[in-house]
Amino acid sequence: MSNSEIIKNVSIDCIIYSFNDSKLQVLLVRHAIGKSVGKWALPGGYVKSDEDIDTAAVRTLKLHTGLEDIYLEQLKAFGAVDRFPNERVITISYFSLVRYKYVVLKPGESVYEAKWFTMDEIPPLIFDHKKILEFGNSRLRHIVRHEPIGFRLLPEVFPLLQLQSLYEAILNTKFDKPNFRRKLLKMNFLYDTKVKQKNVSHRAANLFRFDLEAYEKLKEKGFTFDL
Repeated sequence: MSNSEIIKNVSIDCIIYSFNDSKLQVLLVRHAIGKSVGKWALPGGYVKSDEDIDTAAVRTLKLHTGLEDIYLEQLKAFGAVDRFPNERVITISYFSLVRYKYVVLKPGESVYEAKWFTMDEIPPLIFDHKKILEFGNSRLRHIVRHEPIGFRLLPEVFPLLQLQSLYEAILNTKFDKPNFRRKLLKMNFLYDTKVKQKNVSHRAANLFRFDLEAYEKLKEKGFTFDL
């Protein structure tokens, strides 16, 4: 096999999340060729013969967003016999968290449109991609309650209200504002920059940033993030 040959029975499908305008979003693409032409899908593709599956996922992310070195987690394999029409294709699913403002959407080689969708706007998806997305949503809801990965969706500095909106969007719930802030601030890994918002129509709030070094030190002492 040549190094550029693809393995047609092993594919990658990526759930790419972002957060914008107080809403959790997922990136979908519309296929331009093949069995699913004109239909919406998760970004993905076949694995090449000269790459491992993690490398294929990173390639897929960079292709559609222009980004690399971002949060990426392997979810699980989906291998139902009938998941792909007339062929046996096993797909490895991943989810990734990206900062909205840094993404440059790129349709890619075999799709003609890439677009963000909120969770209540998801169109019909090809094959078992709805099932993959639902599994990813469940995993995201679980992990954000126990690890502060949600900060990877926020700007480098943010008001506490934006942080609360993020967790409400992911968990599809409402938090009491004073209790939420008290609990997060008590964890001692939010750094108050002493800088306030600018150009806002409401009272300017203080901007915070996530202090990864402080969080790692807390973990060494046996700290558990539990929202």
